Amino acid sequence: MSTELRILPVSGIGEIPAGADLGLIIYEALQRQHLRIEHGDVFVVTQKIVSKAEGRIVHLVEVEASEFAQSFAQQYNKDPQHIEVVLRESKRIVRMDHGVLISETRHGFICANAGVDESNVNGQRALTLLPLDPDRSALTLRQRLQELAREGREMVDIAVIISDTWGRPWRNGQVNMAIGVSGMEAIVDY
Repeated sequence: MSTELRILPVSGIGEIPAGADLGLIIYEALQRQHLRIEHGDVFVVTQKIVSKAEGRIVHLVEVEASEFAQSFAQQYNKDPQHIEVVLRESKRIVRMDHGVLISETRHGFICANAGVDESNVNGQRALTLLPLDPDRSALTLRQRLQELAREGREMVDIAVIISDTWGRPWRNGQVNMAIGVSGMEAIVDY
């Protein structure tokens, strides 16, 4: 049993378009780095590229803000369309204070702005949403990576964690949360 723990960034991923084969993109990036998928590997993949590949992007010009979203946005100098998207992605609003919406997502996550994110959308007036089923997304990506890694050898058992950076409302700092997981049993014995 290996006691080594290595963290290797996968570089050269590039922009992810909707409908992209994310597993193939990651696999090809690994090959360019002369890395091979091995039994027990754990891939931590950002929610952002999963959401982009799954087409979970909303263009704000297509969003009509409700009266409530407009009122809240005006009070806190926010974008009303952005607030409307947060409201639509929320199962319930847990707290509203100082211009921050703490909400429960359909997944049951309690987080700021229902996980709706405006970063890394290439300057577009667009937002990314959390995957509809992050565990399913992790499973699909895991199966695709295992399929690509097989290449005439036994199936490798790997894990995929979909991670999202969450703020800590009314506190400083950010944390990364696993929002989708598949194959954790692959690392239990390590």
